[in-house]
Amino acid sequence: MKKRALISVYDKTGIKDFAEKLQKEFHYEIVSTGSTSSLLKESGIEVTDVCDLTGFNEMLDGKVKTLHPAIFGGVLADVSLSQELTEIANYDIEPFSIVVVNLYPFEQIAAKTVNEADLLKNIDIGGCALLRAAAKNNKNVLAVSSPSQYSEVLAELNEKGGLFGEAISKNFAQKVFSLTAKYDECICSTLRKVYELDGENFSLILDKPTDFELRYGENPHQKAFIFESESKVDYEVMQGKALSYNNILDAHAALSLISEFYDVNACAIIKHNNPCGVALGKNPEEAYAKALDCDPISAFGCIVAFSAEVNATLAKQLVSLFLEVVIAPDFSEDALKIFETKKNLRVLKVNTPLKAYSELVSRDVKVTPFGVLVQEPDLKQLDSESFKVVTKVKPTAEEIEDMVFAWKVAKHVRSNAIVVAKDFKTLGICGGQTSRIDALEIALNRACDSSKDAVLASDGFFPALDNIHSAAQGRIKAIIQPGGSIKDKEVIMQADKYGMAMIMTGVRHFKH
Repeated sequence: MKKRALISVYDKTGIKDFAEKLQKEFHYEIVSTGSTSSLLKESGIEVTDVCDLTGFNEMLDGKVKTLHPAIFGGVLADVSLSQELTEIANYDIEPFSIVVVNLYPFEQIAAKTVNEADLLKNIDIGGCALLRAAAKNNKNVLAVSSPSQYSEVLAELNEKGGLFGEAISKNFAQKVFSLTAKYDECICSTLRKVYELDGENFSLILDKPTDFELRYGENPHQKAFIFESESKVDYEVMQGKALSYNNILDAHAALSLISEFYDVNACAIIKHNNPCGVALGKNPEEAYAKALDCDPISAFGCIVAFSAEVNATLAKQLVSLFLEVVIAPDFSEDALKIFETKKNLRVLKVNTPLKAYSELVSRDVKVTPFGVLVQEPDLKQLDSESFKVVTKVKPTAEEIEDMVFAWKVAKHVRSNAIVVAKDFKTLGICGGQTSRIDALEIALNRACDSSKDAVLASDGFFPALDNIHSAAQGRIKAIIQPGGSIKDKEVIMQADKYGMAMIMTGVRHFKH
């Protein structure tokens, strides 16, 4: 039986050499379309045009080329069934052995524009149909969906005398269905946004990268894996061991927090997915010193993130402490040389602008036996309309700045979250407690005497007066909290009694 390859590609990388080897070394007849056919002919490759098989020229500006029984009959026919072979033979249709197709770049276009005409123009119809048909008939047809597969195909044909085996065919078929599923999800989610529609369905397409299996999960007895999602941060591991499951969780926590302060010199120290020190400074060195001073004991074995370049001076300070990961937008060459003295230290350079980092997370997903929980990420910022001073004492401009700083940090602390801060520096942080008063007292104990005239931020409202009493004992000057408790009036009156300023934001930031 004649060996035939159908080639119709948008990305023409490597296609000339691949087609030439298919024809000259393995004796495949090449059938092709439009610009692909023209390119191959110009390269001296003998090509049969699709229109010669279908009897129709390309229509509708190339939108209709291969959608015809003369093509799909040859792709879908099961050559092991004499009935199907006879049926296509009655129409002078010959089967295909290989289908080589890659798709219009919808995802790349969607990243650049929301213009409906441009988006619709780049939705591939025939290409998806051809690939799916070939993948469905994978025991007879090899579905090649990417230029990266060409070398593997040629190696397989060399090994098997111009044919291909079941293993590669099934593997490539699975990749086709993964590719088209992701392609359709991108179209669906993009058009939902462009058309401003509420989505009733949710799908998550996960790709398996090269380094798929992690050493272990949260604990050594737990297996763990990492998949690539539709949105991915651009980063480089400059040195050190591979990132672990816990490293990745902490790195995400660190970048989510530090991106709140993308336009200033900021440092965030993360331990067990919680900040244990956050500060702003005139430079990254000052920010680090202030952040570390908040809780130097908890910082042992932490992840530290910066919003600006790490230089040699800062690197010398960092290597004096046991760290798991250092994250920054950039590192000086001298800093990298200093880090080389700590071979296991992971140095992570984040190329994605910090301002854009939070936008990479489009959904927060948790899998439970009750069902899969999906929510929007907490990207809520302060609203001037709900941001109200509710006490008789009004905070100073400096206190308001510190309160906003503390409020942004509290957003990234596990509930019940309490943050004590002053001069753009956290003094005491506590979260994950089952009682808000316990969290408040722990945060004040960590701040110790430095809590005098400091501000305090809470992720949720104060349900009782005991919180105000404890804040007063810690000599807190001002409080920022969401409000919304049935005891708000009593809480405000008690703050007035102690001469404290209070702002209610109307925004809760629970993080379970």
